[in-house]
Amino acid sequence: MKYRVNIDNANTVKSDLSHILDEKDKRVLNKVGAFASLFLLDVSNYNNPVLVLKTEEPGSKQVLAFQNDRVESVCFDMIHHLINDCIAMGAEPLAVQDLIVCSKLDSGIVKRIVSACALACQKQGCILTGGETTEQPDVVPDGTYILGSSIVGIVEKEKIIDGSSIKEGDIVIGISSSGLHTNGYTLVRDLLKSNPGLKDVKINNATFLDLVLVPHKCYYSSLKELFHAHYLKGLAHITGGGIKENLNRILPSVTDAVIDLEKYQVPEVFTIIKKESSLSDEDMLRTFNMGIGLAAVCSRENSDYILKSFQQCGETASIIGNIVQGSGKVVCKGKLRYLQA
Repeated sequence: MKYRVNIDNANTVKSDLSHILDEKDKRVLNKVGAFASLFLLDVSNYNNPVLVLKTEEPGSKQVLAFQNDRVESVCFDMIHHLINDCIAMGAEPLAVQDLIVCSKLDSGIVKRIVSACALACQKQGCILTGGETTEQPDVVPDGTYILGSSIVGIVEKEKIIDGSSIKEGDIVIGISSSGLHTNGYTLVRDLLKSNPGLKDVKINNATFLDLVLVPHKCYYSSLKELFHAHYLKGLAHITGGGIKENLNRILPSVTDAVIDLEKYQVPEVFTIIKKESSLSDEDMLRTFNMGIGLAAVCSRENSDYILKSFQQCGETASIIGNIVQGSGKVVCKGKLRYLQA
C-alpha cells in the first residue's frame, strides 16, 4: 500500500513548531496555526516606505547537505542568500516565511530545519514568522526535502540602492565570499560522484567536503551602517552567472564595469574544482563567485571610507574594478591567479 499523508502526524509536528516560532516579538500579532501571519509594520520612521520582496531556495546544495547531515548549514545558506538579495536594495530585512516540501514528515528533521531558519533570521535582526510544511509523497522522492523561503524588507524610497546613480569614474569594491556560497553544486556533486575520494582531500585543515558546505556569507551586518552614509551607489550579490551576469544588473545602460581579475584572491577550493573539472576560466567565472561574494559600487572619493568600514566589520575587501563609458556590460581583464591547494 502506498504511503498516505498522516494528518495527525502533520498536526503534531506543526504544533511542536509553535514552540520554536512563538517568540516575544511584538511585531508578530498571531501564533503558528493561523491561516496567515500578521506582522505589524511600523513606518513611523519612514516618509515613503517601500517594501522589498524576494523568494529564494538553496539549489542543489541542499541535496549534498542532507546527504551529509548538514541540515542546519543549508538552512543558513538559504536565509543568508535571501537576505543578501533583499539588502542589495539598501533594505532592512523584516520577516521571513519558509517552505518545506517532503515525501514524509520526519519531526526531528523538520524541527532542525525550522530551528536553524529561525536562528539564522534572528542573527540578522529579522524574524521567521511561519510558513508551510507539506507532505507530497507522489511528488517528492522518499527521504528528500525541498526548501524555499520568502522575505519582506523595507527601505526609504529616497535611499533605495539600485545603481541608477552609477557613473563613469566610479569604482567597484569586491567583498570576499566564504566559499562557493550556493552556486555550482550540480557540478560539485558530479565531481564527487566521479571521484568519491575527493570529499576527503585536505585543503589546509579542512576537507573538500567541509569547504564546499561552508554556509553562504550574509553581508547585512557589514552593510547596514553604510546604508546611513549614502555612499553606496550599487550592490551586486554575486551568485549564478558570476560577476559578469550579476554586476551588469545594476549598471546604467551608458556605463561598463571593467574588472581586473588579477585583484581576486581565489580560495584554494576553486583550484581543486578547476583541476577536477577542467573548466576554462570563463566557465569558472560564470559558474562560481571565485572568491567575490558581493560587489559594491561607489565614487572614488568615498572608497577609502567604505573600505575601512568593511575592514572594521572583519570583511576582506579591495578595489577590483572601475566604471567607464559603455553599454551596460561587465568586461573582465587579466587572469585569475589560483592558489596552490
